[in-house]
Order: sequence, then C-alpha cells, then structure tokens
Amino acid sequence: MTQPTNHLVGITRKLAAPAAIAGAFALGAAMFAGHGGVHAAAAAGMPLDDNSVSALTSLDHAMEAVASKVTPAVVNVAVTSRVNPADMSDPQGDEEDDNGGPSNGHGRMQQLPPGLRQFFGPGFQFQQPQGPQIEHGIGSGIIVSPDGYIVTNNHVVDGATQVRVTLNDRRVFSAKVVGTDKLTDLAVIKINASDLPTIAWGDSTRLQPGQTVLAFGSPFGYFQFSVTRGIVSAVDRPNPYRDDARKPGGFIQTDAAINPGNSGGPLVDARGELVGINTFIISSSGSFQGAGFAIPSKLVKATTDQIIKNGHVDHGYLGVNIEDVTPENAHFFNLNDASGAIISQVTPDSPASKGGLHQGDVVREANGQKIPNSSSLQLEVSEMTPGSPLKLEVMRDGKPMTVNLTVGQFRAKSEMASNDSGGSHQKGKIGVAVANLDDQARQQFNVPDSVKGVVVQQVRPGSPADDAGLQPGDVIEEVNRKPAGDASQFAGTVHAAPADKDLLLTIWSRGNSTYRTVHPDQSLAQSDNNQ
Repeated sequence: MTQPTNHLVGITRKLAAPAAIAGAFALGAAMFAGHGGVHAAAAAGMPLDDNSVSALTSLDHAMEAVASKVTPAVVNVAVTSRVNPADMSDPQGDEEDDNGGPSNGHGRMQQLPPGLRQFFGPGFQFQQPQGPQIEHGIGSGIIVSPDGYIVTNNHVVDGATQVRVTLNDRRVFSAKVVGTDKLTDLAVIKINASDLPTIAWGDSTRLQPGQTVLAFGSPFGYFQFSVTRGIVSAVDRPNPYRDDARKPGGFIQTDAAINPGNSGGPLVDARGELVGINTFIISSSGSFQGAGFAIPSKLVKATTDQIIKNGHVDHGYLGVNIEDVTPENAHFFNLNDASGAIISQVTPDSPASKGGLHQGDVVREANGQKIPNSSSLQLEVSEMTPGSPLKLEVMRDGKPMTVNLTVGQFRAKSEMASNDSGGSHQKGKIGVAVANLDDQARQQFNVPDSVKGVVVQQVRPGSPADDAGLQPGDVIEEVNRKPAGDASQFAGTVHAAPADKDLLLTIWSRGNSTYRTVHPDQSLAQSDNNQ
C-alpha cells in the first residue's frame, strides 16, 4: 500500500546561486512588458528575434542552475508503520480513496486537516484486519546537514517501524527518527552518511506575492526528484487545522504544483534558498488545483534546531486567545487601521496574565517585529524558547503601551496563542434568543463560574447571528466591550444600538472567548429577549 504524503523542512550551508538569475528575470519581464510585436511575429510564423530568445534561454538557464543546486539535497522517504485496528474506523463512511474508489475506513485519515488526506495517494488501500495493520507511505525530505540530518513531516513518519531514504544519486539508507513535533507537523530523521549535499536557509519573512519559487519532491510516490515552478500566491495564510487551533499558521501559498508524495519537500526561492516546506493542498480532486501551501522556513528552522539539539521541541506559550484586527472591528478598539492581533482571552495565572496583558489589548509589535495579524504573533511566540523575554507594543483603549513578560512553556493541556473564532448574535435584530446564565444552563453547557453573561438558546438560520457563527450554548459576555448583564439588559442594549452601527460581541464558546462583529438587521421585529 503506497501512501504518498505532503508537509514541512530543514537546515544547511549556503548555496551560491548564479548572479545571472536576477538579470534573467529582469530581462524576461522586460521582454513581455508592452511588446505586442512578439505575439504578432509568433502568430505570423516568424522566428523570435535574438533578444527575445536570449531572454528566454537566460531565464531557463537560471532555473536550471537553481534546480541543479537544490535537487541533490532532496530525498525520497519510504516508511513502514504499524496501525492499530482502533485507529482504522472511518466515522464518515463515504470517504473516497485516492484511486477514486470507496474507502473501507481509516481513522487516521479523518484526523488530518482539510486538504491533506489526498496525499495518501495511488496504491494506498484500506483494510480492516483483526490485528495491528502494517502500512507503507511515501513522502519527501530535505537534507539539512552534511552528516545526514533530514527534515520531513511528522505525518510522514508517524508510527514508523522502518524508514528508508533514497538519495538523488540512488543510494538507499535506513534512517532513524530523531524527533517529531505534532504541533508543527515537523520531524527530523538521520542517516549514517557524511559529506552530503545541503541547502541554504532562506528568509521566509521577506517573501512577497509574485516572487518565483520552485517546489521539489516525489509526486505520487513514483516520480522522484521532480521540480515544479510557480510564484508565491500569498503569505501568512491562517491555520487550517480545525482539530487544534493552537497549531501555528503563517503558511506560504503557491501555485507551484504540489501533489501527493510532495510532503516534506522544499520550497525554494530564485536564489536556491529554502523558504518553506511543502505541506498540503486545497483540492476537490485529490490532486493539485493551483493552491499549494508550505510551512515558512522561519518556523521550520527554529523547530528543526530544537529537535536536532534536544530530540523534542519546547514551544513558547503565552496563555491567550488571539484574533485578527479587521476593518469591521478596528474602531471598537480605537484603532486607525486594521493591523494587529487582538487578545480575546487571557488564561488566569498564565505568562500573559502575569505580564499584564488584558483582554481587548491589541498587539502591534513583538520584540521589535511588526505584528500585522494573529498568525504573526502566533508564529513569533511558538518558535521562542521558554524563559525568553518578550516585549510587546500594544494598544489599550486606543493608547499605546509596552508590556514586558517572560514566555512560558507550552504543555499539551495548556492553551497557547491561538486564533480561534467563536460565534455570536440574536433573534430579532441580530437573530438570537438568549436567557440568563443560571446554574441549570451552566451545567447543561459546561460553563464555568468565572464566565458571566447570557446564554444563547436559539439562532435563526440565515440571520446575522448565524452568519457570525453563533450557536446554542455560547455565552455572550460583552456588547461593545461592556458587560452584557442579564437577558433583559442585553436585549435593551441591542435595541438601543444605533440602526446603522455594527455590534461587537465578546463570545465564550467551548472554553475560549473571542470577538465577533455583528451586522444588525433592522428589518426584523424585536420582542422580549429575542434579538
């Protein structure tokens, strides 16, 4: 059962990219900028002029040079793993495998984030044996040190009983797993070899949409050491792992083709430097459809260094929930622009609490680095070593201030900086019915005594509340950053709000507090506690 997969990356010595690359790109761009005669000549069957041919071949040679430098450091990773029958159930039952046939069930597939299941590709079959099941997987990796350290994805080697690595020169080595990190889906493996080719680290923080990138790996498990070319479509894409909002986001989006089997393969820039690790795709077909994603090298390097040094990763921890500042909610925090990370919840006795962070603070800088959104803060904290000082520049009620704290250590049952979003709203004006948060409601919805507000009983389908994601059992703690009070007070506050103004609700849902902007519908009738 072959199982191609796809996800993160590694460390290395500098590779010198040809100086001609920049010139080739510039020349190629100039050729296509406003020279309609090129198309006319081609249409007429006339040969291209020497300058045009020279520009194209220079660009080709530049890409060939990058590929030839990087490819020797790319590896194919074949894994044998043991799966317990208890992990093999498929609660959805109607899953299709990557051969287009119906799945017989595979619980581990269901645990993967959206867009990732398709990486268990051609030849991968599902079985339901009575005893432990042996399965085989194929992914990619990148050599990060001359003495044999290789970075790949955690999901590639998860549960591995045997790992075999094929180098570009066709040598095959047995590898041992040095360490893994489920939070970032990174793993480091090692082979006993020396003088291996490596790749230089690039700076993912400097990536801009439109830059040329190359993706390497073994698509479908069979086409080893392939390279595809594209651009950076976007940066700082949010965390898609709905199973755990604490997992860092900040993904690089690219249209360089990434397919099943590319997990763990490198994404490199025009200098041949490592800027990310191919991780997942968004696809309705199971194969590439123009949207591939990679883990940024900034996070990968910090995680990889810890695994190589310690065999595990100690992630930084603040003890907050965070979300983006948006054009809709910025004015509620007295901000002039939609930039920063809003602290929507502070865990008691956490590093954030002890350092003086408050709910409603907006973080604009962390240790001198601009924080444009919640993913940026999440990445910054996650890669920090516990015990490190953290200087935050925040806006509190529109006033700038500095908060100094010490980063704690993430624990499995702790809460790290996350960018969850909860829902909220009402029945008449916003489409929600609420009730007082009494002992019965607390018990029914498992709401702790520390949470104050009104509990959502019903949400009208298609209402502003529904659009914002509010659900029965959610607790509305604040309206426009003031306590919601009881059900009657809440109803009065909503009724009294100006007709043309949005409402900012603070929502407690499943242990997390978040902010939601609600767009009231003035055409709806309002009565009692139906808002």
